Amino acid sequence: MLLFYIRHGQPIYEPDSLTETGKLQAKALSERLCSYGIDEIYSSSAIRAVDTARPTADVLHKEIDVLDWCNEWHAWQELTLTDENGRPRAWLYEDEEMRKKLALPEIAALGKKWYEHELFSHHDYKAGIERIYGETYKFLARLGYEHDEKSNSYKAVAPNDKRIALFAHEGFGMAFMSAVLDIAYPLFCAHFGFGHSSMTVIDFDGRETVVPKVLQLSNDSHLYRSGLSTEYNGKYLF
Repeated sequence: MLLFYIRHGQPIYEPDSLTETGKLQAKALSERLCSYGIDEIYSSSAIRAVDTARPTADVLHKEIDVLDWCNEWHAWQELTLTDENGRPRAWLYEDEEMRKKLALPEIAALGKKWYEHELFSHHDYKAGIERIYGETYKFLARLGYEHDEKSNSYKAVAPNDKRIALFAHEGFGMAFMSAVLDIAYPLFCAHFGFGHSSMTVIDFDGRETVVPKVLQLSNDSHLYRSGLSTEYNGKYLF
């Protein structure tokens, strides 16, 4: 199985939608995905994610299976720094000082229980991580791959060659990819990012025990091919 994880196109957050550039990105993305062939399409319930998935679904005549647990609003309540009133103000990895702390050896040493470190005692990060991890593993089991926590691998209970696309977000995606790849959340989110309309491709190759492999990370060459600027959160690269 190939899992395509796609961040939505350039957004307008209020109201939840895509900019005109975001719509062009979604079209460019659909041309690439349709050339690959996608068997099943899933999306966060956020409009910006569904609207990014729509052009691909329309061309391939596929239904979009909407998953509310992927909606970034939930992760925004769970995995952020808060202001003096307890309201979310920034993702952990967006804050420069916190990003440095996420990469500390003492945090890495805690592995998947990173949230037990005193740095994170001000917020119940455990609940958010456990929710996303639990839903991620149920989703992958539904696709034929059961997670084995002891070996950091998957049992291929129904191995297949399907190509699965999930359209979602960066903030949620940090925790989702951390779960999929069995890489502790602080290490993953401190070192990686997803550009708008980019695709990350994970290969679940194997008929018994599977260790997922990243084939592409935040690939946005479809934008370059279509003459659109490639950028990461407003920082234009080409």
